[in-house]
Amino acid sequence: MADQELPDLKELERRMEGALNALKTEFGGLRTGRASANLLEPVMVSAYGSEMPLNQVGTVNVPESRMLAVQVWDKTMVGAVEKAIRDAGLGVNPVTDGQTVRVPLPALTEERRKELAKLAAKYAETARIAVRNVRRDGMEAVKKASGSSEDEQKKFSEDIQKLTDVWVKKVDEALAAKEEEIMQV
Repeated sequence: MADQELPDLKELERRMEGALNALKTEFGGLRTGRASANLLEPVMVSAYGSEMPLNQVGTVNVPESRMLAVQVWDKTMVGAVEKAIRDAGLGVNPVTDGQTVRVPLPALTEERRKELAKLAAKYAETARIAVRNVRRDGMEAVKKASGSSEDEQKKFSEDIQKLTDVWVKKVDEALAAKEEEIMQV
């Protein structure tokens, strides 16, 4: 059996960065005081016998700070798009205007802001777990690395822990920024 090598720190860092990027994508879907096309990203539309992402049946625009507009490409899909947005649990009430579905965004109540902040915290915890899972994989690879000394393994384990601490801190900073954005009136 060949000697197992120590894991690649750059690869571990790339995976941890992936967890942070996934978190930022999740945060993009959380509604704050202003409209964002990302809000409709998770919406799936029943179209042509399957579930499709909204961005594959229309174009999402932000004409005003509290309004989203979806220009539906196929006019037979307008009703399905409106239903998908209404049923997505976003707390919005879409209105059809020809081939455009307008989505007015009501002002957030204090209670809704707190719910969104809790959801953001949940997303952040998922990202922290992903970062720690990468750390665990790295630590297991260090234990299996037979071609290195105990000192090398100990130093490498410390490096992996430092890397983990850096990325968990970045997740925490992203959460703090998102909570501040949500709670702004």
